[in-house]
Amino acid sequence: MSTKGFMYTMVLAIALAIHSMAFAQSNRININTANAEQMAEVMVGIGPSKAKAIVEYRQEFGAFEDVEELINVRGIGLRTVDQNRDRLSLEDQL
Repeated sequence: MSTKGFMYTMVLAIALAIHSMAFAQSNRININTANAEQMAEVMVGIGPSKAKAIVEYRQEFGAFEDVEELINVRGIGLRTVDQNRDRLSLEDQL
């Protein structure tokens, strides 16, 4: 492979890595501020009714201090939390 081809490949690989990281961060939601529609859109295995239950739980008991507290919401188990762990945040993304 020529030097020019190698450089092109490296630049492309770096660009794709940066894009992937930006996409991953943009798909994270703050479970303490997101509305039900946002949760249902981003979270796996969470439809409108479960997302609404999360918001109602948060309104009744206050902000989540840990993502795993979602298991206290009726209909959400540890498997669902684990499937969504990389999509959830407790603080706003910059």
